[in-house]
Amino acid sequence: MSAPRQLFVTTALPYANGKFHIGHIMEYIQADIWVRHQRMQGNAVNFVGADDAHGAPIMIAAEKAGLTPEQFVAGIAAGRKQYLDGFLIGFDNWHSTHSRENAEISQAIYRDLKAAGLIETRTIEQFYDPQKGMFLPDRFIKGECPNCHAKDQYGDNCEVCGAVYAPTELIEPYSALTGARPELKTSEHFFFKLSDARCIAFLQQWTQRLQPEVANKVREWIEPGEDGAFKMGDWDISRDAPYFGIEIPDAPGKYFYVWLDAPIGYLASLKNLLGKRGQDYDAYLAQPGLEQYHFIGKDIITFHTLFWPAMLKFSGRKVPDNVFVHGFLTVNNGEKMSKSRGTGLDPLKYLELGMNPEWLRYYLAAKLSGRNEDIDFNADDFMARVNADLIGKYVNIASRAAGFIGKRFGGRLGTVSGDGQALLQALQGARDDIASLYEQRDYGKAVREVMALCDRVNAYVDANKPWELAKKPEQAERLHDVCSTCIEAFRVLTIYLAPILPRLAAEVAQFLMEPPARLADATKPLGAGWQIGEYKHLMQRVDIKQLDALFEPPAPAQQAPAATNSEATTPGGEALAPTISIDDFAKIDLRIARIVDCQAVEGSTKLLRLTLDAGEGRMRNVFSGIASAYKPEDLKGKLTVLVANLAPRKMKFGVSEGMVLAASHGDEKAQPGIYVLEPTAGAQPGMRVR
Repeated sequence: MSAPRQLFVTTALPYANGKFHIGHIMEYIQADIWVRHQRMQGNAVNFVGADDAHGAPIMIAAEKAGLTPEQFVAGIAAGRKQYLDGFLIGFDNWHSTHSRENAEISQAIYRDLKAAGLIETRTIEQFYDPQKGMFLPDRFIKGECPNCHAKDQYGDNCEVCGAVYAPTELIEPYSALTGARPELKTSEHFFFKLSDARCIAFLQQWTQRLQPEVANKVREWIEPGEDGAFKMGDWDISRDAPYFGIEIPDAPGKYFYVWLDAPIGYLASLKNLLGKRGQDYDAYLAQPGLEQYHFIGKDIITFHTLFWPAMLKFSGRKVPDNVFVHGFLTVNNGEKMSKSRGTGLDPLKYLELGMNPEWLRYYLAAKLSGRNEDIDFNADDFMARVNADLIGKYVNIASRAAGFIGKRFGGRLGTVSGDGQALLQALQGARDDIASLYEQRDYGKAVREVMALCDRVNAYVDANKPWELAKKPEQAERLHDVCSTCIEAFRVLTIYLAPILPRLAAEVAQFLMEPPARLADATKPLGAGWQIGEYKHLMQRVDIKQLDALFEPPAPAQQAPAATNSEATTPGGEALAPTISIDDFAKIDLRIARIVDCQAVEGSTKLLRLTLDAGEGRMRNVFSGIASAYKPEDLKGKLTVLVANLAPRKMKFGVSEGMVLAASHGDEKAQPGIYVLEPTAGAQPGMRVR
């Protein structure tokens, strides 16, 4: 028996400036299915993700929100779990590129590339926004692509033709921040010499492992043109302050370009995971048989199939065994997604409507292949596939047989006769082919194979008509035989669908009273006499009303009626904040906390230092500007409300690990007073405020 494979698997890191969209969810489901299949084969997998948390866009967005970049990305990260849990996506770890591990690994890779002679400095001309007073990152410069002449393309690559270029190559550039025409100023930058003959030779060999359509796309960068020159140029990996990112060693005011440290976030998340387990990160990566795979979208091919493997290779690290590229997801026959027209597919709205996440997992699996192809979500097709195939063909096999087993035969399976054995052998014989399709990520074909097997089982049921056998006492043995065959067949089909439908598979295992199955168990029948549990309906059908609601355009914003007096317009002395959604509110984790200690802060007339117990098994230190309203002894022992997931803030007097809630009037001069929120009796430290 061969040893289990050791696999390290990632998905592309989402940029930490917004919620997950359906494209993220599709990619995570695709990877999650593959990982679950590997584990059912007995292989060991570390499946990690992280937020891509650096770069000028986040710095600027945080500034607009009145937050530090750390606070801004922490707020985004707090909303990730509900999506991942909601769609049954089982990452082993979710981390951030704004982490100690990422800084250490990024700087180490840079030093190793420098030692290999692949880093050089050059004085370059760079675009500068005279109105904003800063050098412009590539993503904040727009203009006409120098390759295909598409308008409004970013300064680092074209989203139409995929070309990669320097911002100075854009035609008619402008600042995306102010609209001003940028000025050229000189600055010293650091370059990774991708055009080095060593890099070109390595990439020409390494890219041959990619999907054919992907390899053809990237080959144009690493094959000589008609003039013998290579399209691949050196890569500018530095940015000037101000910039939210990782500092380049021994280069004050210089930071790594976000695309350098973003993929290193895969390694940082892995290191963070192994550290939590007490495992040696270096020893894990040094395993000769370790395999490394990345799932990404086709819009970031060049970074992952050229820059990333070259960084790893020439810094002396393991290169990816492959990068799996998928296409885009369109909606309703290729229509571009638009929330205002109701053609978007909001994953959180899908969950809030009570739609089964395994419907979507199954539907996307039925569409996905191992190729870089776009797929379409069609509402009518979605309902038909789920209702007719998943429920009508698959789930109904169990519902047509389980009742007879429970009521007529005490819940025990009987002996399967010849024709049933032949059917089960046909199902079991498909195991290796279906496993191969999962391995190749050809989920659509795997689903079709399983549904074809479902058809064979349903044909067996229709031929034997257990509902007719049940009317004839002399046919009791045959009824037991037929229904036992159906339950055995249903179990095999469930094993084949388990990577796609993990929750349903767990419910089936509970119904069959057996532990979660591995793929090898498909050929091991339960056998005569096996006791099964009570059958409960496993899955509801899609309701057309749910689909209508899913694609219903948002209601137009309505203006509030005019207030009759100024206080009604500005309750509490200030206008209401803009409307937020329930998922925005869910990002804020409010917890009951007890004020264990409270002290004045030396050197400050405004702050009190609160020591809080929020039920975590440790104390928190929080500074609060309430000294004008409270003496320390007034607060000791009281309960209050803590914003528990606010990013820690380093202050002059120490680190503040949250915020306590207090009320005050908007015009503090007219109506002075601060009132710390106090929960009523019965609340306990650690309870969440909802």
